[in-house]
Amino acid sequence: MGSCVGRQRRERATNPGHPRKRAGRNEPLKKDRPKWKSDYPMTDGQLRSKRDEFWDTAPAFEGRKEIWDALKAAAYAVESNDHGLAQAIIDGAGVTLPHGSLTECYDELGNRYQLPVYCLAPPVNLIMERSEEEGAEPPEPAPNARREFPLKVRLSTGKDLRLSASMTDTIGQLKKQLYVQEGLEPAWQRWFFSGKLLTDRTRLQETKIQKDFVVQVIINQPPAPRN
Repeated sequence: MGSCVGRQRRERATNPGHPRKRAGRNEPLKKDRPKWKSDYPMTDGQLRSKRDEFWDTAPAFEGRKEIWDALKAAAYAVESNDHGLAQAIIDGAGVTLPHGSLTECYDELGNRYQLPVYCLAPPVNLIMERSEEEGAEPPEPAPNARREFPLKVRLSTGKDLRLSASMTDTIGQLKKQLYVQEGLEPAWQRWFFSGKLLTDRTRLQETKIQKDFVVQVIINQPPAPRN
């Protein structure tokens, strides 16, 4: 059963039965994010888990790991509406887009890569809700255990800022501080350090972060509803 599922995933990702070829044309990346509807109402947490599962297994598919890494970075840039960065990543990796979309692309050797639509945009029927992690906040540490320092944060919007943080703070608490400071809903924020997604219950002391290190925050703000 496991081998069958693995084979299906590989076929969805790179279509290994498809002959290698060089794409005949290369279109610029389209600025419109794909719109799609999930078969079932999906929560933000379920969407993150689905994406994490794909990216964790993508390097095992046919193709080159460095290209998969570039496509992952480009996908994050697309979702944060930074199409200039996404295009620069694609061009730097020598990736060709025959249709102007990351759903089908080729590297310089002719290997084919396909990204599922859920890695590029949330579904239109996404459910935004408070996670169990947010509802079960760890107890606050004793006041004398808190030693604050300025935490450097870099938003996917291109803005750099500093938060007043303590090594005993959780990511969930820092998300709330960022909301107060910048008006960015905690559910829109995805915090990364050293390429690892940080959960709401993670404390800074668990990340091994040091004073001058920078935390990356991807902002996935839902599009404004159309009239």
